[in-house]
Amino acid sequence: MAPTTPRTTRPTVRRCVAASATIGLAAGLLAAGVAPTASAAPTDDLASRFTFAVLPDTQFYSRYSADQFVPRYGTDPFATQTRWIADNADELRIPFTAHLGDIVDRATVENEWKAADAAMKVLDDADAPYSILPGNHDVTNSGVRDTELNHASEPFTTWFGAARAAEQSTYRGSDPTGLSQFHIFEAEGQQFMSLAIAWNSSDATLAWAQGVLDAHPTVPVILSSHALINVAADQASPIETGDSERMWDELIRGNDQIFMTLNGHFHGATRQVKKNDFGHDVHQVLMDYQMAYEGGNGYLGLFEFDLTNNTISLETGSPWVVSKPQESLTSYDQPLLDGEHQRYAIDIDFRSRFAGFAPDFTAGSADEPSLTQRAREILLDGFDGPDPISTELPGNELDFVEAEGTLAHWRFNGLEGVVDADTVVEDVAGDNDLTRPDPATTDAVGATWDDVTIETSDVHGFSSDGAAACFDDSSGSRFSYLTTAPDAAVNDADLSKGYTIETFVKMDSDWDASANGWSKFLTRTGNRSQIGVPQTRWDWTASPTALGISNLREFQFTSISDDVLAGDKTNWSGEIMVDSWAHVAVVNDPATRSTTMYVDGAPVLRNATDTAGMARQDGMPWILGADWVDDAARNGWHGCIGETRIIDRPTTPDEWLTQRADLSGFEVTDAPQSELASTVTSVRFAGTGFPGAEVSLAPVAGLAAIAADLDGATTTVDDAGRWEIRVTDGLTSGPHEIALSQSLGSRSSAAQTVSFAIAAAPGTPTPSSSATPSATPRPSGSGAPAASGTSGLATTGVDGALIGWGAALGGVLLVAGGALAAARIRRTSKV
Repeated sequence: MAPTTPRTTRPTVRRCVAASATIGLAAGLLAAGVAPTASAAPTDDLASRFTFAVLPDTQFYSRYSADQFVPRYGTDPFATQTRWIADNADELRIPFTAHLGDIVDRATVENEWKAADAAMKVLDDADAPYSILPGNHDVTNSGVRDTELNHASEPFTTWFGAARAAEQSTYRGSDPTGLSQFHIFEAEGQQFMSLAIAWNSSDATLAWAQGVLDAHPTVPVILSSHALINVAADQASPIETGDSERMWDELIRGNDQIFMTLNGHFHGATRQVKKNDFGHDVHQVLMDYQMAYEGGNGYLGLFEFDLTNNTISLETGSPWVVSKPQESLTSYDQPLLDGEHQRYAIDIDFRSRFAGFAPDFTAGSADEPSLTQRAREILLDGFDGPDPISTELPGNELDFVEAEGTLAHWRFNGLEGVVDADTVVEDVAGDNDLTRPDPATTDAVGATWDDVTIETSDVHGFSSDGAAACFDDSSGSRFSYLTTAPDAAVNDADLSKGYTIETFVKMDSDWDASANGWSKFLTRTGNRSQIGVPQTRWDWTASPTALGISNLREFQFTSISDDVLAGDKTNWSGEIMVDSWAHVAVVNDPATRSTTMYVDGAPVLRNATDTAGMARQDGMPWILGADWVDDAARNGWHGCIGETRIIDRPTTPDEWLTQRADLSGFEVTDAPQSELASTVTSVRFAGTGFPGAEVSLAPVAGLAAIAADLDGATTTVDDAGRWEIRVTDGLTSGPHEIALSQSLGSRSSAAQTVSFAIAAAPGTPTPSSSATPSATPRPSGSGAPAASGTSGLATTGVDGALIGWGAALGGVLLVAGGALAAARIRRTSKV
């Protein structure tokens, strides 16, 4: 890409602070929707049905069972999930449950296995069969194939190996490593197989799986593995991975029995359908909520198989949410998720789909009401929870909530290509612009100007900025960074009353722990040893505050509070996926003496306490893209950084960059009314709106008196929140009804309608219409007329100055206030 063209002037468009009506995001996993309600299932809707239960990644339930969940609640989400399955297995006809791996977070920590053991023992004791497999967190070396592990000493085989599996009635065998297993269960008079394949499976394991299929050629198969398909940054679109493509090519596509795959590992939920070699659909489903509130908040999957009506429908619900004390519930505690990939139905003609290998497959007796509905009723029975979480995708780059107290807000839209010496990343809230030091003047080894570029093709879906700075070829010694100027006001900002730091970040797909672990993407530079921090073994000469990633891909926020003698306070997230965008917010609240990290809206489990404010070393800059230790940069960020904001107070999710601007304040304060004289040559529409929003005027459908060509006439709300549109010359007689609304790109306010009429000239018949004009006549507004001898679309500012012209539209001339011809508006907002 071409080098960035330096910008020498600031945009002047500004807008006011807008309130948001939505509440947070919860890891991009909690979709917008209405609060679920329970209703009685129709008694006449009887069919042959059963429920297949799914337990996605439980790693954080196991890790924090003893020190977080049990002390606060007396139990943990994992045990609550399995207890609910056991208690409702008969009523919901649950013959089998599949666990998708990452049973624990740290394979070598025995207490985590004890928590997992206790949770799964609930199913053992209830004779509720299940399959279980190891994920990358369940093995001692996730970087090698399953056959390269010492199977006898692997914790998984110790706790959940073949001996334990053999106690279940459905168990049919394990592979030689003991890490993969298969079960055959019966439901509605038919057999199904659960084929559970371990993390990083070898060719030998896939050959074992093929042998299992060959030995049971007439059994439909649900294949589970920890990592198959991934989900894109929009938290909706499926992405193929090396695991999914390898498994597809070597096992799935050539075995018609496999009609469904399930996996976790990647944070989110999505699905896709692929055609196998027989021309039949294979439904592939991702389900993983570990980065949601409380490590997943107890969400599990309930697939209802309706063999009579040929559907598979999913409900995503949380027995944990409905079991918690009412006073402990937060806005993240939703008992049911109703998002696109969290509640849906799949059409599948079972008999036709299985005819090639199981020609005798038939439905059972039609004697079960809707199990999906019954599951919802059970979960919602007596539950009085909080309002649902909702959010929207941004309409354009202006579609965000400004926050009072913003000290700096760095945005990248409008820039492109290499970030060089002339590039200025503007602070749209103040005068704290970022520039890039010449790599030759730093201690970086081998860094070049080309290492940092502005990208627009891949950003976080909930960032309205639409661009990001990407740092390539970074490591401990090779780095690049963006920095505030030595005299920037934000350098010496007093954050003793708390703060909020927000950013969007992504690790590159080739991120490597040895080269990129412990790197930082946002740092308040300085030296702890020079501001009175007691000497420590680690990090004594590091910066007072830094936000980055550990060698285990956990976000780490490390900070010295106002009380420097109290030492370092640290927040940790769970595992973060490479090549996946995340919104990170860190909120310090002196009133509660706490610092909370949120990842995609959900608070992490390991947060800092007994902390208030942030220490600083005077005159030291903030930097993006690297760490700062021993008075110099190092440990470059290998990935991308999106828009970033620093606020001088604690905030709540309704003010974050993931929320949308408030468009509800749109008003039409001046418009033609009643019947106007036949001699009227112009009419004016004016009002107030959101600065920078586009106001559009369009005829209401069905009224022929206004030409359809008027649809799309627009103006822009000015910096003071005012707008004007004027129609001039050639106004036709008869009734008119006009709809006006404001929008930020794809997101619009509710339309307001204006009705009026223009009298016919003497001796001219009046057109008939059902439109009813307003009660009182009103003259047209003032303003500049069209230029002499010109017909068409004229654009004026609110002060009446003529700005531009357009084409005649259906014989009606229109004047639009604002910058109609502007293809894009960027604004500088000073808080």
